[in-house]
Amino acid sequence: MTDQQTPVASKSAPGRRKFLAGAAGVAALAAPMTSVAQSPIVLKMQGSWGAKDIFNDMANEYVKRVNEMSGGRLRIDYLLAGAVVKPFDVMEAVSKGVLDAGHTVPVYWYGKSKVASLFGSGPITGCDAQQTLAWIYRGGGLDLYKELLTKLGLDVVGFFAMPMPTQPLGWFKKAVKSGNDMKGLKYRTVGLAADLMQQMGAKVTQLPGGEIIPAMERGVIEAFEYNNPTSDMRFGAQDVAKNYMLGSFHQAMEFFEILINKKKWDAMPKDLQAIWQYGVEAASSANYWTAMDNYSHDLQELISKHKVNVLRTSRSIFQSQLEAWDVVSKKLQDEDPFFKKVVESQKAWAKRVAYYMFVNEADYRMGYEHVFKAKLPT
Repeated sequence: MTDQQTPVASKSAPGRRKFLAGAAGVAALAAPMTSVAQSPIVLKMQGSWGAKDIFNDMANEYVKRVNEMSGGRLRIDYLLAGAVVKPFDVMEAVSKGVLDAGHTVPVYWYGKSKVASLFGSGPITGCDAQQTLAWIYRGGGLDLYKELLTKLGLDVVGFFAMPMPTQPLGWFKKAVKSGNDMKGLKYRTVGLAADLMQQMGAKVTQLPGGEIIPAMERGVIEAFEYNNPTSDMRFGAQDVAKNYMLGSFHQAMEFFEILINKKKWDAMPKDLQAIWQYGVEAASSANYWTAMDNYSHDLQELISKHKVNVLRTSRSIFQSQLEAWDVVSKKLQDEDPFFKKVVESQKAWAKRVAYYMFVNEADYRMGYEHVFKAKLPT
């Protein structure tokens, strides 16, 4: 360093010190702000499902997607059924803020309004669950659902996922062959399916999944449906009955309801709202793939390992269900204009969408029987 350079360096030092001090100040101010930004929004979500139910696996598929996509800014803590409230009370708990969020089905709170069950089960329109879920998101169903929540004073935001495969008629100690065989039968189901089965003459008890097998063992019920081969096998249906009847109209177009308290929703940043909403769509696909793998595998295990007699529900019972639903649906529409409004919306959608599917759909049954040189049960 030359003598001429020394004073130049000396003159620049105060400026450099000011810059460093300023930078340090900015960093000091920025540090707590960064810490606040990284603090996650934590939401307590409870499901309506017992510990062994595959529906818990499906709920966790949703939770995993939201937690990972949010990059740590949002965290859902998932709880099993009964951790805070009973399975049928999830909607009420989310509305009141006892829970932040819920994973359930509308038929579990149809005691508040039978219209609730239309958003997941019944009436028989000709559409399957996939097409009915499309009605929710493209046919005006979600607006009607929001209208129902407002009418009932429920402070929640809800979305729907997982178009469930047709639910079996269920488990019977003695197989039923016609609608007449349902008369007097002590049978478990939920939602509008209860109205349908009562119209057919069954004595219906509505129970959450975890209470079904004890009720069967005590003789409170003598037949039941729940949802699918995997859930049924996991809670031991094969230990209390051996006749498993597949196919039914009673719950042929159901899906999950994923709820969040509206105040929690309104306080959430827009990008996290988007992650919550589109996480529902992502989980809907993941849930269905999980169902196809597990349901098909476990049906074969019920047959081969547990010696369950798997039967196709007779056309006679299907016809009896159609006739019973005509009576139930007319009665409920006459009593409640909003019930009628929702049914008419579903039917208008089904008339167009189901027509397209039926006219265009390949005969997959014919293809299966050709490929595997085997006749399926009829």
